[in-house]
Amino acid sequence: MVALQIRDVPDEVRDILAGRAQQLGQSLQAYLLSLVTAEAQRANNIALLRSFENRADGTCSTAAETAAEVEAARAERER
Repeated sequence: MVALQIRDVPDEVRDILAGRAQQLGQSLQAYLLSLVTAEAQRANNIALLRSFENRADGTCSTAAETAAEVEAARAERER
């Protein structure tokens, strides 16, 4: 595991983050790790969504189109 270091953090910013960590019952380190981890997960989600951008298989259909397709599939299944 690696260590990250952030330099030149203003005292006010550090105090706000430490206060938020305390409210959550976490150490500042644990709180910051959760923030960094969440950001990394969001980056993964964005990359996944971008992999679908140019697809032409219904991913751009409207809610009404999707509802109609679901209804048609249900009707077909019931026959």
